Amino acid sequence: MMQIADRVQRIAASQSLAMAERAKAMKAAEIDVISMSLGEPDMDTPEHIRRAAQEAIDNGWTHYGPVAGIPNLREAIATAQNALTPNPLTPNPLNFTSDDVVVSVGAKMAIYNAIQTVINTGDEVVIPMPSWVSYTEMVKVAGGEVVAVKTKYENRYCLTPEELRAVLTDKTRMLILCSPNNPTGSVYSYEELKAIVEVLRDYPQVVVLSDEIYNALVYSDEENKNIQNTAYADINIENENIVCSMAFFPKIADRLIIVNGVSKAYAMTGWRIGWLMSKNKAFIEACTRLQGQQVTCATMVAQKAAEAALTGSQECVAQMRQVFAERRELICRLTAEIPGFRFEKPQGAFYLFPDVSALMGKPTSNPSLNGRVLKNADDLAEYILNEAHVAVVSGSAFGCPECIRLSYAISTEEITEAMRRIKRAITKIVNKQK
Repeated sequence: MMQIADRVQRIAASQSLAMAERAKAMKAAEIDVISMSLGEPDMDTPEHIRRAAQEAIDNGWTHYGPVAGIPNLREAIATAQNALTPNPLTPNPLNFTSDDVVVSVGAKMAIYNAIQTVINTGDEVVIPMPSWVSYTEMVKVAGGEVVAVKTKYENRYCLTPEELRAVLTDKTRMLILCSPNNPTGSVYSYEELKAIVEVLRDYPQVVVLSDEIYNALVYSDEENKNIQNTAYADINIENENIVCSMAFFPKIADRLIIVNGVSKAYAMTGWRIGWLMSKNKAFIEACTRLQGQQVTCATMVAQKAAEAALTGSQECVAQMRQVFAERRELICRLTAEIPGFRFEKPQGAFYLFPDVSALMGKPTSNPSLNGRVLKNADDLAEYILNEAHVAVVSGSAFGCPECIRLSYAISTEEITEAMRRIKRAITKIVNKQK
């Protein structure tokens, strides 16, 4: 019998991908299912990017390339990151060059490689919960110990300096932050990140892995004035509560890793191009060495497409951001009508993460739950799938079992119908108990 390695046995399957597969299977069985499970823009990759890929094929970009990525793409990545500046609050932000960049097969691989490069067996990695499903499992593969910090609804699920300081030890080697956040849609302000950096001054051994994959998808609201200053949007600083990159904090330059990619901003999920950036030369060299033994290089045609995305017109990103902003307004309005759903309006990304703890203990007659009461968000996600034929992801996948994640990276028609179905299903169990 074939042996399966312990390190693989320890990791869990992705619940978001599993739910998406269940929705596909139901559709194949001719059941009308709406999937709100995946974090993937429903738009096609913009035409000028597709055209660049076609030209790359015609021009022979079909051979091995540099392990760290083609020079023009790495230069474009550094330029895009540096375009986050100038910022009046940070007169000396980090300035990246192409030598600080390693291009990977998607941002997921960049995160995996960063963890593999830094973490030894027994090292502690602090992860604020809720968090993206794969961080925890990647740390497990590296032999690290996850220190999960449960954040609060009242703080928009953002890590506070007090919460961070309470868990840091001599064994802590990494802090993973994601802003804009998956699954909550929350965005750390400048002041919030600054407070975290101040805590880390006392722990010089702690590396910060900043996942900024959604940084092009932040929505400015009159009510909160949190302004995202990105390479993809006009700089519009209105007050000191600025949303920004961790690159605005040079104090941690030698232990900062920034991860990004083209998947979310340019609807290029299937192209699998992401990257990491760091001013730490030893880290970049080690990551490059690891990747050289892993995949040699990211696909050359996809790299040329990513280069076109970063260096071409950014109008497509602005249009996509506007579409998601409109969908956000729609899903928030419809969710507010559902009993037992409590949520904060997301500031970025394309997820809504309502707290559904008020529904726990409610009875249901749906056969999928054998008529038992709802115990947690897993039960609720199962109930919604079978009763409403809408696929959502339980918050337990993200370390927050009292919530569910709804992706609004689907059409307005699908959002409207999905929320109608969910409201009907939830109203049924709420009225049943009365």
